[in-house]
Amino acid sequence: MSENASSADGQGTPTREAGGVRLRQVLSQLPAYVPGKPASAPAGVTPYKLSSNENPYGPLPSVLAAIGQGAAAVNRYPDMSVAALTERLSRFLDVDAECLAFGTGSVAVLSHIITAACDEGDEVVFAWRSFEAYPIATRLAGAVPVMVGLDEQQRHRLDAMAAAVTDRTRVVLVCTPNNPTGPCVHADELEAFLDRVPDDVVVVVDEAYVEFVRDGDAVRGLEVWRRHPNVVVLRTFSKAYGLAGLRVGYAVAHPPVAAALRQTATPFGVSSVAQLAAIASLDAYDELAERVAGIVAERDRVAQGLADQGWKLPASDANFVYFPLGTDSADFARACEEAGIMVRRYGDDGVRVTIGETEANSRLLEVAGAFGAR
Repeated sequence: MSENASSADGQGTPTREAGGVRLRQVLSQLPAYVPGKPASAPAGVTPYKLSSNENPYGPLPSVLAAIGQGAAAVNRYPDMSVAALTERLSRFLDVDAECLAFGTGSVAVLSHIITAACDEGDEVVFAWRSFEAYPIATRLAGAVPVMVGLDEQQRHRLDAMAAAVTDRTRVVLVCTPNNPTGPCVHADELEAFLDRVPDDVVVVVDEAYVEFVRDGDAVRGLEVWRRHPNVVVLRTFSKAYGLAGLRVGYAVAHPPVAAALRQTATPFGVSSVAQLAAIASLDAYDELAERVAGIVAERDRVAQGLADQGWKLPASDANFVYFPLGTDSADFARACEEAGIMVRRYGDDGVRVTIGETEANSRLLEVAGAFGAR
């Protein structure tokens, strides 16, 4: 190796040295995925973690029992075909089993989609700000992220996204409700958008928070998928189902696309414990739905309380609220942390706060009131 810090491979792609090892130059260009900070608080103050959009409730007893059952066999590889969960979920969603593909969280399935669809230099279109894994997964696949800014209400500008589609576009990502800002995409908006997108472009409807949606005009991903062969619906067991620590995500896609996602997936990616917990969660859906309804009620209480204080925030159909504070973001995040609430700051764009325990949500209202509406 030369003494230069970077060189080029046979195709002119820059590489970089790391202790004498040549690594891809794209690694130095990747934005960092920033996890939510753990809970901490001053002495005598109960800390709350509202930084990761986690479900504040622990697993149901029946789900815990399934986890214990799976733990007894962790010396064995899981079923790579995810057969039992596939069969149970296909009945739950009323879709054919061949239309399902799984991964270690929906973020992994997202990577499988982009890997399956994109060659070097192809483009992936998505709104920004949106889920921060989008540009990372895109660049790691060798594709080019095309980021289209949100409107003043922090919603997707689907007309602008359609205009951004080119001959090199292979995937479009539509996050609804949008993480981190909260608004959902409406069904008529998405249908008009799909009319403008070529049929050979994969359109991903990312519904990680779909269980929290109450807007009657919102997209219903599975209904859209049934009408459009190029649509893929992305969902997770991490949020409403409270299995964030077990990493189970899935896609609903038409058979050729679903087969490609299974082909690009990490072998044995979804553990036996995770598969059993997901099945038990589907079996206990009515109980989980009550918990989700409670979180939605708390979200609405927080939103109304903030509105009463004079805050003008984006409408959220997820399990969080978003403060588009610009350069005030750091001060607001600091005020929350000083009160024992860990939140998620997005640079100088804004701050996202997960709906958590009742006490945590009430404390957020206190901090927001003292900070003053912006």
